Amino acid sequence: MQVRFRSGTAEDAQSCGLICFESFKAIAEQHNFPPDFPSPDIAVGLLNSILSRADVYSVIAEVDGRIVGSNFLWEHAVIAGVGPITVHPSVQNGSIGRRLMEHVLDRAHTQRFAGVRLVQAAYHNRSLSMYTKLGFDAREPLSTMQGPALKLTLPGYVVRKATEGDLEACNRLCRQVHGHDRARELLDAIKQDTAMVVEHDGRLTGYATSIGFFGHVVGRTNEELKALIGAAPAFLGPGFLLPTRNAELFRWCLEQGLRVVQPMTLMSQGLYQKPLGAFLPSVLY
Repeated sequence: MQVRFRSGTAEDAQSCGLICFESFKAIAEQHNFPPDFPSPDIAVGLLNSILSRADVYSVIAEVDGRIVGSNFLWEHAVIAGVGPITVHPSVQNGSIGRRLMEHVLDRAHTQRFAGVRLVQAAYHNRSLSMYTKLGFDAREPLSTMQGPALKLTLPGYVVRKATEGDLEACNRLCRQVHGHDRARELLDAIKQDTAMVVEHDGRLTGYATSIGFFGHVVGRTNEELKALIGAAPAFLGPGFLLPTRNAELFRWCLEQGLRVVQPMTLMSQGLYQKPLGAFLPSVLY
């Protein structure tokens, strides 16, 4: 099978989005899990958004002029994020996925990113094996959490909308916890009016770009995360990603009536600092 690889364009969104929907749906149903995308339109919308971004590198796989897969490298921080990687079900297990990964990893090496990270569905043994062979280390087991908005507050913890004036304090907190900041993502979230911060004892001690699949959260302790989760108007997408080893926070979420949708795994290549605080990763890292 002759495969051609090229950069993506906005015109590829429809084909790539449909493949994204079909491939994730097929894998999820094979393992009796709900699909990540409830409809093809949502997947197409996501791919349209990704392909329009200047800070996301794209690679498209074609066979006989027909798109059969795609992958993306998010380049807005010192750590690059991978995904979504998708291959049409009709040509899966034929090395196309591995070659799509090799393309973005070559790009990350050329651009000298300090590290590359991704989140994979833990029930998908083949992807876990492939990423491990490509040099990724499994760092955190994750539980995707979903449920109705909690609409609760924690005494002594004030949650409010984030503003650009909060950027310095938020980035400093992220560097303390992770060893790097995610300033571009946070600024985008502030402009989109999804970012929140939490204050305790008169100082900023946590923030969230959103509570959902593409949002990340950083806090000094679990209390900040509880306050941000409790204040979220909704849990966007399939849900938010909670490090399963954080038993206290996991138990608290279950006690509030939230449920586990699916297990996932945070994986990294290159720079990785064991978090020195509480956090929720996004589906990128």
